[in-house]
Amino acid sequence: MTVMAGHSKWAGIKHKKAIVDARRGAAFTKLARAITVAAREGGGDPELNATLANAVQKAKDASMPKDNIERAIAKGTGEGADADAIESILYEGYGPGGVALLIEALSDNRNRTGADVRHMLSKHGGSLGEPGSVAYLFDRQGVIVVDADRYSEDDLMVAIDAGALDIVQDEDEVFEILTEPSDLAGVRRALEAAEVEIQNAEVTQRPKTRVELDEAGATKLMRLLDALDDNDDVNEVHANFDVDAEVLERIAG
Repeated sequence: MTVMAGHSKWAGIKHKKAIVDARRGAAFTKLARAITVAAREGGGDPELNATLANAVQKAKDASMPKDNIERAIAKGTGEGADADAIESILYEGYGPGGVALLIEALSDNRNRTGADVRHMLSKHGGSLGEPGSVAYLFDRQGVIVVDADRYSEDDLMVAIDAGALDIVQDEDEVFEILTEPSDLAGVRRALEAAEVEIQNAEVTQRPKTRVELDEAGATKLMRLLDALDDNDDVNEVHANFDVDAEVLERIAG
């Protein structure tokens, strides 16, 4: 699950734990589903299908076996009768404190998933919104995270040459390299060719505005995000909250 907070300190914490979080929150079944849908919608060649390339890379980052990845692609390209039953669904809503939520689901039963998402939001102080109610608050971008202690901005200029939009240094000693979603894989390859170690790379919804939460509000929001994370149909969750890193560490502890 992707939880994109607005606060740079939280971004740093989140990205430094990226692989652990991927194993905890994005089970192989979810990763395989994302690969299958991407292959079905754009073809089975990652070189020609940026969405598939990103899904495959995310699966590799989470240590998914190669055979699992290949089976998921094959299912999406027609070697699985159930592939057409899975659809992408985007839910928009609000969490505690008015935090905007974009919830990406991959489901074979729209009615079940919609009811589950609505229930989880209501139970944890949120609400489901209408289509378009919060999507305008986010920009879909590729984000590559690199340790600013190890590299300078000059070291990362290969990313700009490869098509990156910008390089931003946050307060938690990481660089965030921003790309168009379709350029993420190419920029990542350029950095790896330059022997730059990447902490995390993904296509995500970056918030344009942020909602500041106190510890009580953040605790409620984390419970909601955990509930969404535990749902088999929920693939990604994006939220625009702003919380102090020390508060989040207390909650997590």
